Amino acid sequence: MNSRGRVVVVGAGPNGLAAAIVAAQAGFAVEVFEAEAEVGGAARTLPLTLPGYLHDFGSAVHPMAAASPFFQSLPLQAHGLEWIHFPAPLAHPLDDGTAVTLERDLNAAAEQLGPDGTAWKDLIGPLAARWNDLATEILQPILHVPKHPFLLAHFGLRGLLPATKFANFYFKDPRTKALFAGMAAHSFLALDEPMSSAVALVLAATAHAVGWPIPRGGAGAIAKALTGHLQSLDGTVTTSHRVDRLSSLGDFNFALCDVTPRQVLQLANFPDTYTRLLQKYRYGAGVFKVDYALSSPIPWKARACSEASTVHVGGSMEEIAASEKAVRLGNHAERPFLLVAQPTLYDTSRAPAGKHIAWAYCHVPNGSTIDMLPRIEAQIERFAPGFHDCIIARRPWTPADLEIRDANLVGGDINGGVADWRQLLLRPTWRQYATALSNVYLCSSSTPPGGGVHGMCGFNAAQVAVKRFSKKLN
Repeated sequence: MNSRGRVVVVGAGPNGLAAAIVAAQAGFAVEVFEAEAEVGGAARTLPLTLPGYLHDFGSAVHPMAAASPFFQSLPLQAHGLEWIHFPAPLAHPLDDGTAVTLERDLNAAAEQLGPDGTAWKDLIGPLAARWNDLATEILQPILHVPKHPFLLAHFGLRGLLPATKFANFYFKDPRTKALFAGMAAHSFLALDEPMSSAVALVLAATAHAVGWPIPRGGAGAIAKALTGHLQSLDGTVTTSHRVDRLSSLGDFNFALCDVTPRQVLQLANFPDTYTRLLQKYRYGAGVFKVDYALSSPIPWKARACSEASTVHVGGSMEEIAASEKAVRLGNHAERPFLLVAQPTLYDTSRAPAGKHIAWAYCHVPNGSTIDMLPRIEAQIERFAPGFHDCIIARRPWTPADLEIRDANLVGGDINGGVADWRQLLLRPTWRQYATALSNVYLCSSSTPPGGGVHGMCGFNAAQVAVKRFSKKLN
């Protein structure tokens, strides 16, 4: 391949690797530098408890990776990526011993939701049926000319609503409201805040459009497949190489930085005005996470939970709303809302024969030092009596622990910053991913469209960088 010049990428998370692939596809010689010993950022799979148990350091279930327009365009299966689908994407246990499930089939989901089935189909059906069109709208820079304005309006007008207001307006059954609230809690916002519905709508749409699959072998398989494709384009990846200053990397045409605003300020000397802008960037709530090695599957009271890739543990909508509100106010919920993943129910390669793994996390204030382990396990035990008896080993992670293993997880923030309406519109990417230096670009989850393993932040940033470089040559 004839090189148009040299591009350096700092950080080999999914966004950094996506940015590198775009630059390599455009004919640049691309070099990626990763501080850790493995590629992937938060999408890594590691032996975190006992030998033979392979855990996901960060994300475990990947609807957005499966739904990513850019990832879908790449031959990642040729580099070992294989998706595993569970019978149901999501289950949400309730105190009566039953669970409400989100089925992948839209009609089956509507039947499961009883009196709210018709409303669910009317709200989510159009988004799922036209997911590829919707994705082109919501996974690109905020300021753009819509190609599908009516579809975007169908999504946007509802997504702007607070999740509790949305659920109470559109749904009748407390079970449906609880299901919706659990998905909305992925936003890290209080459920009475504007835009907290948007994430729930996206997750619901992807459940029907592509499912909520896991990669065989763990999240690290996504990063490995991206790396393999990059290498097929003659790009290189150097691990265990922490970049303190971009100047240490020699001459380059432009740099793409898969880091948050705090880290990018350390990489180069920026003008004072831009520096102050980045210093004002607000990080969001953190997470307290636990990895488990188990002697058997989690003994959920509701059998449906044993068929789902993700289990939302939090009870009613009101209880979930109280949990998320507490965190937004800087407190710790007594009954925290949990996300639980249980990959080995359908991927036996990640634990010794007959054994299992699981992970769970709850939201906590950024930088929290409170031990949430007792509260997390009490919540799981509430819906799965006997869970404690299944635990062979556990590895709890405080926000500080997570940040040590991945510098982008500032204070335990896995989303790259607060995603409320102010920061969505006024992120430090108002220059379209460019910084105040003409050859330095941000491409992390701190840029639009934000958190999640989809690579679109890197894709968008690299597209902008390549186009601007090409214009300079002309």
